[in-house]
Amino acid sequence: MRSIGISQKPRLAARPLLPLLTDDDWALDETAESDIEQLMKWFPDADATRIWGGPDFRYPFNRHSFAEDIHWGRMATFSLRSPSAELAAFGQLYERLNRINLARLAVNPTMRGQGIGKRLIEMLMILGPQMFSCTEFSLFVYRDNVVAAKCYTSLGFKVDTYPEKTALGEACDYLTRPVAGLERQDAP
Repeated sequence: MRSIGISQKPRLAARPLLPLLTDDDWALDETAESDIEQLMKWFPDADATRIWGGPDFRYPFNRHSFAEDIHWGRMATFSLRSPSAELAAFGQLYERLNRINLARLAVNPTMRGQGIGKRLIEMLMILGPQMFSCTEFSLFVYRDNVVAAKCYTSLGFKVDTYPEKTALGEACDYLTRPVAGLERQDAP
């Protein structure tokens, strides 16, 4: 079982960001503005952009529209860095319907299939309750995104009924799981 550490070091605006969480030599920290250019390269077409960003995410995008559509500066935005400091994954957290919603989760295409998405979500689920006073997590997943759905269910997420009408419509499942019971859920 890995041990995930939480940084107790204060942030200083004039200094580089310190990791919020560390897991082995992986670090979750606030996304730097310089990460946006690399993140944009992860979505080469309209379909990849829609699956990741949702139906309202503009494509083709430019740096300005991309930053607007990820709500840069208005939403808690995090990057997972590999032991070699490479941008490995990206995710956002915000409160939606009294739940901690995980949004725009993505893994660097060159690193997929290595459990990095699961690592990212585990770390976000540790950080989320420190930011929001909610008792559940939530997220949306397109039904045809089988790999992501399998990752989420392996972490205890279950399909739930979304209580409002949404633009995601019939194409997505809404998944939730309690904040309680965050013990690591290793695969057998």
